[in-house]
Amino acid sequence: MSDITAAGTLEFTGLGTVTRLGFGAMRLTGPGIWGEPADAETARAVARRAVDLGVDFIDTADSYGPEVSERILAEALHPYPPGLRIATKAGQVRTGPNRWIPVGRAEYLRQQAELSLRRLRVEALDVFQLHRIDPKVELAEQFGVMAELLAEGKVRSLGLSEVSVEEIRIAQTYFPVSSVQNRYSLVHRGSEGVLEHCTDHGIAFIPWAPLDAGRLAAPGGAVDAVATRLGVTHSQVALGWLLQRSPMMLPIPGTGSVAHLEENVAAAGVILDDAALVPLDAAS
Repeated sequence: MSDITAAGTLEFTGLGTVTRLGFGAMRLTGPGIWGEPADAETARAVARRAVDLGVDFIDTADSYGPEVSERILAEALHPYPPGLRIATKAGQVRTGPNRWIPVGRAEYLRQQAELSLRRLRVEALDVFQLHRIDPKVELAEQFGVMAELLAEGKVRSLGLSEVSVEEIRIAQTYFPVSSVQNRYSLVHRGSEGVLEHCTDHGIAFIPWAPLDAGRLAAPGGAVDAVATRLGVTHSQVALGWLLQRSPMMLPIPGTGSVAHLEENVAAAGVILDDAALVPLDAAS
């Protein structure tokens, strides 16, 4: 298995050096990202194995479960080993499986930050991300309370999710934007401009759904052809492509399986040559 350090590192504003291949803890929950996992001990084992493999950046959210993912991480990993950073998010409420509703009122975001502190058993959140901008609430209210939490020392760094370049620029007038988490993968490249902005400005870009390869992974597709030639998996091709796309790329592939976790971490050592990159870059 490849050493995760082969993925390289990036400087994460407010946190320092972070390995460029993390773990997404969304799947440590029940179906529809709702309720308890089928096997809680397996979920805890996945989290522990991620750290054993050298993962030092784990992404979660208050809405995963809700509350379940954060709690499982604390059960599995607290007291946290030195150097481990846990990023969480708030700003979406859950009314059922696969249902997500943005809520960006200041009092709600503050409440959720406090509850995440309690569930994760920490005095300050390493990263607190706005899960979605609430279109019904003024940006000044949403960004303002995040700036307050940073100033109060309740969070060490702040991030955004599913935002435009203009929204990043506005947020930067309130606080340093340390990370942006937008959907991005081989088949979802709508955030190319945001990725370029993050790369140019030293902002960690955290692609969600990073393993999505769609039809490219079908027999004869670009991903399938590269995987077959290099003797790696489709997921490893997808992650390898992301890691070579930008030095500020920080993929967080998620899974509830130790075997899949190990496969994903092994992608750190996958180097795509020009014969692989050309068709992958051209496909979407």
